[in-house]
Amino acid sequence: MPSSPSKRLEDLSLLQRERLAYIDFRLYFFGDIGRPDLIERFRVAPAGATRDLALYREIVPHNITFDGSNKIYRIGQAFSPLFEHASQRVLSALALGFGDGVSGLMQALLPCESPAALSIPKMDILAAICRAIHANRPVAIRYHSMSSGESARVIVPFALIDTGLRWHVRAFDRKSGEFRDFVVTRIEAPILLDEEPQANERQDNDNQWTRIVELDLVPHPSVERPDIIKMDYGMTDGSIRMRVRAAVVGYMLQRWRVDCSPDHCLRGPEYRLWLKDHLAIYGVKNALLAPGYSATKKADY
Repeated sequence: MPSSPSKRLEDLSLLQRERLAYIDFRLYFFGDIGRPDLIERFRVAPAGATRDLALYREIVPHNITFDGSNKIYRIGQAFSPLFEHASQRVLSALALGFGDGVSGLMQALLPCESPAALSIPKMDILAAICRAIHANRPVAIRYHSMSSGESARVIVPFALIDTGLRWHVRAFDRKSGEFRDFVVTRIEAPILLDEEPQANERQDNDNQWTRIVELDLVPHPSVERPDIIKMDYGMTDGSIRMRVRAAVVGYMLQRWRVDCSPDHCLRGPEYRLWLKDHLAIYGVKNALLAPGYSATKKADY
């Protein structure tokens, strides 16, 4: 009895699986693949590319056909992806291409335009912060705050946060004695310290990080065609139910312009979603960022 495709994949090396996944990707999203595509992507010899295509065809013969006149492999009529292609990685690959980070040159795989990123961390700063996270070490920095200006701090970072507009690092701040978010572009002169974090500085003591908030997002009641909103966001049973870290909730609700007022009072074409239960974000510190959240002061984020 022949082995299942998943079993066959388990017996292959990581590099073989990566090449087969690329074949699967090309067929799925482009409809064809040739030996030159594999040779260019993985720098393999022509014979190696031929073997990879033959192996893919052996595992899932219904996924691929050979067009002899054009010497190219095309997607089969009964194609079913051999690999699970995560949507975020697919969209990133289509927009930015594949790259190994060596040449620094990456091109979109298809014509694709995205809004320009206006806030990009300096790589030497980001690299130092990443090393501190990986080594679980405190790092001394100079930080520029909108409210208090420049100051010297020692932070204990443990995670990066992409808000969609800029990058933050989640860390314990020894100056304030609290867990806070620091905008990476406002950090200067990071120096890793050769010491262990204190017990109270570890991420499992960060209540906003460990707390999981359940959100129920529905089409905004003021929208004339809620069915289209349900299509836009792939809603199930008329809503998006998600579990999000409290430390990230405010950024997400701000980015997606979710009306968080109890009576869905915000108006405008940008408000397509409404937080059905506004009490869900009670106690979330950065809920101050959420549209419609009733608060008398703003945070320095």
